[in-house]
Amino acid sequence: MAGSISGSGLEETRRPVNDFSSYTVSIHYDRRLYRQDIAGSIAHARMLARQGIIPAEDAETIVSGLKSVEQEIEAGDFPWEPALEDLHMNIERRLTDLVGPVGGRLHTGRSRNDQIALDMRLYTREAIRETVDGIRGLQRVLVGLAEKHQDLLMPGYTHLQRAQPVLFVHHMLAYFEMLQRDAGRFRDCYRRTDVLPLGSGALAGVPYPTDREFVARELGFGSISANSMDAVSDRDFLLEYQAAASVCMMHLSRFSEEIVIWSSREFDFIRLSDEFTTGSSIMPQKRNPDFAELARGKTGRVYGHLMALLTLMKGLPLTYNRDLQEDKEGFFDSVDTLLTTLQVYQGMLSGVRVNQEQVTRLAGESYMLATDLADYLVGKGVPFREAHGVMRRLCAHCEQEGRDLQELSLAEYQQFSGQFDEGVYEITALASVAARDNPGGTAPNRVAEGLQRAREALEAAANDF
Repeated sequence: MAGSISGSGLEETRRPVNDFSSYTVSIHYDRRLYRQDIAGSIAHARMLARQGIIPAEDAETIVSGLKSVEQEIEAGDFPWEPALEDLHMNIERRLTDLVGPVGGRLHTGRSRNDQIALDMRLYTREAIRETVDGIRGLQRVLVGLAEKHQDLLMPGYTHLQRAQPVLFVHHMLAYFEMLQRDAGRFRDCYRRTDVLPLGSGALAGVPYPTDREFVARELGFGSISANSMDAVSDRDFLLEYQAAASVCMMHLSRFSEEIVIWSSREFDFIRLSDEFTTGSSIMPQKRNPDFAELARGKTGRVYGHLMALLTLMKGLPLTYNRDLQEDKEGFFDSVDTLLTTLQVYQGMLSGVRVNQEQVTRLAGESYMLATDLADYLVGKGVPFREAHGVMRRLCAHCEQEGRDLQELSLAEYQQFSGQFDEGVYEITALASVAARDNPGGTAPNRVAEGLQRAREALEAAANDF
C-alpha cells in the first residue's frame, strides 16, 4: 500500500490512546544530577539540625541514609521508579525506605523549586571547571605545536586567497587568543553561577530559622541569592554557559574548517594521524578529516540548544513553571558536546604533522610580496595609492606573461616605476615578516613575545578558580 510505514518500527513507539503517563517524567535525564542532589540534601540536613529545626540524631540518620543511596546509584543497584517522575522524589522515597519515617524530615524548609535550582548550579559549576580545564589543555597543545615550528613561514590568507606571509606560530597563537577569551567568558559565568538558591522555598522563602550562609559554606558557594522569586526561576547561568559554549564551538569550527582545507591534497599543509581520519567505503585512497568535520557540524547543535533555552525562557511569568523541566537535556548535551570536542582537538592537534616544505614554498610565492613592494615604493616617496596601482599593474603583467615577480629584470620593474632599484631583490618572505615589527604583528621578535605571554597565561591559569 502506497505510503504505508508498516514494518518500519515506528508503530512500536506509539503510545496507547490516552496513555500519557511518561509525558512529565524527567528521571531518564535528570538522574545525572544525583551527586549534586545528595550533596545539597546532606548540607540541608546538617543545617536543619544545627538550627534545631530537626533533632541532630535524625540528621545523622538522614545523612547516613543519603550516603547509602549514593552508593547504590554508583553501584548500579538503585531501584529507579519512573512513576515517581524525577530524581528528587526517587531519592527521597529510597531514603525513606532505608531509614524509615525520619527520612520525611529532610524536605523541611525547602521545595523542589529551590532544590533543582541548587542542583543545576552545583552541576554547572563543575561543568565550567571541566570546560576551562579542557580549554587550557587545548591551549597547551597549541603552544607545543607552535614551539615545534617557531621559524616556519606560511602564507596568510584573506578571502581564502594567499595574501601575505606570516609565521606559523602567529597563526596558532590567533587560536590561543580565541580560546583565552572563551576561558574568560566561562570564568565570568562561574561568578554568576556561584550563588546559593536553597532557602528560597517554592517562591517566597521559608518559615523556618534557616542558616543559608552555613549551607553556602558547606557547598562552597560564594554568595546567597537576594530574592527568592528570582532564585527559583533564574536560568541565566545556563544561558550564559550555552552562549559561551556556542562561541567556543564557533572558534573550534573555524579551526576545523582550516584543518579540513589544510589536510586536502590541494593544500597539503598538514597530515592528520590515522586515528583522526577515516577511509571511504569505495575510494581506498581517501583520508577523510571526519573528526574535524564533525566538530564543525556539532557547532550547530550547540547553537540550537542556546536558542531553545532562550525561547523557553522568554515567555515565563514568575516564578517556577514546569516549562523549566525542559532546561536540562539541551544543556547536558551542550556540556557533553563541548567537553568531548575539546578532548578530540587535543588529540588531533597533538598528532598533526606539518608539511614544512610545502608551507614555506607557498609563503615565498611572489605575489605574496606585492604589498611589501608597494611599501618599498612608499619608502621612496611614492604615495601609497600610486604605489598600489603600480603593483596592481605589475602583477597583471606577470600573470599575462606567466612569470613570478622575482623573475623580472630591473629594467622591467622600471618600466612601471623609475623608483625601483636593486633593493627590490632584497624583499623576501622573511624580510616581509620581519618588517611587521609592531605590537601584535608577525615579526619574529613580536611572535616570540606572544609565545612567552601564552606560556605565562597558562601558568597563571592555575588560579582560574
